[in-house]
Amino acid sequence: MAAPSIPNLLSLRGLRGGGRGRGSRRGGASGSSAASGPSHDTTIQGTDTDASVSRLSAVDMGYLEDPYAQYFVQNQIGPATRRLPIINRDFPTVSSKKRQAVHGTPVLRNILVPDPQQAEHEAAPASSWSSTPLPNDCEYWCHGIDLRDLAQAASPILPGLQTNIPTLLVSECCLCYLQTNQGKDVIKHFADQIPDLSIIIYEPVKPEDPFGKQMVANLAARRIHMPTLELYREPADQETRLKEAGFQTSKAMTVEAIWKKWISPDEKERVHELEGLDEVEEWNLLADHYVVAWGWRGNGFQAWEDI
Repeated sequence: MAAPSIPNLLSLRGLRGGGRGRGSRRGGASGSSAASGPSHDTTIQGTDTDASVSRLSAVDMGYLEDPYAQYFVQNQIGPATRRLPIINRDFPTVSSKKRQAVHGTPVLRNILVPDPQQAEHEAAPASSWSSTPLPNDCEYWCHGIDLRDLAQAASPILPGLQTNIPTLLVSECCLCYLQTNQGKDVIKHFADQIPDLSIIIYEPVKPEDPFGKQMVANLAARRIHMPTLELYREPADQETRLKEAGFQTSKAMTVEAIWKKWISPDEKERVHELEGLDEVEEWNLLADHYVVAWGWRGNGFQAWEDI
């Protein structure tokens, strides 16, 4: 599926390139929005398609290894869309599309074999689906629900959720679209059920400098609003956010800091050889405006202490 045309996130600086990709999608598309445009929910759902295309671009260029990425980019017209080098570096509707991709692709269907007993799980939302046990005896469940439903007092039951084992929650530019109170309640939904819990959050930060202001303006042009960006402006704010949510330990680093401190010289050299990156300054700007925050409580995360 061809992704919608998204102008370059770096338009503030008058830089070259009109790339379309995850960074530009998450962080900024410019242009005016028509009053008759898609609904806010539809706009947010559409970012998933763009993310899938961006992931495929990164796989094709050798940044990632994922032999299955191609199957989630349906009806691609012509060659796969290639992103700029700087870019390569949950709703029921979304879930249903993924289910169709898995069940309609033999190589995926052979791994995630549809569970014929799923109909017995009466508590499962209609858009949820699961597979038979995997070779390692794990279960795979995909729940197509609106996360805002989890913030309700009478939240839906999620079959397959095991609350007696260490669990990792991942929010990749996800909770940032909710109102901050809703986001807190979604985390609380899991925190109230799972004693040994960890979380990783990936979101934009630093909205007040020139780059950040343009990022916010570009989001607004697409009628996208990220409430968390207003409240959790700096990486330290994200750490406080997780501590207030009940996590015993929390840390946060920008993508730029992670690239500098965690990525080995050999891996940096490998990535550099994939395709030249002339916009080093622009990469640093972009990477400095996204944060990875993580926190944990309980048992099962001792290895995280040394991170």
